[in-house]
Amino acid sequence: MNEAVLLLSGLFAVVYGSWRGYLAARSALLPFVRQGDQTRTLIEAAQPVHERARVRLAMRNVGLSLVWLGVAMYGLYLATVGMAVMA
Repeated sequence: MNEAVLLLSGLFAVVYGSWRGYLAARSALLPFVRQGDQTRTLIEAAQPVHERARVRLAMRNVGLSLVWLGVAMYGLYLATVGMAVMA
């Protein structure tokens, strides 16, 4: 019974973590794909790179994506342990 719980929870973590990681990575690239408002682009161009709102948002989403991919990797570990206990 424990091995089935490990396997199912691991597979769920893999699927959910991968999906959320993909969504976060996609939203990280979105601000750089769009042209944006010209006035705001000119204002942001005068700021240092680390203070730009688009860059901060992208970095936050990249970090979030990496966290979700870490959850997916932990799910792979749980599924592996569950399968090893079954055998």
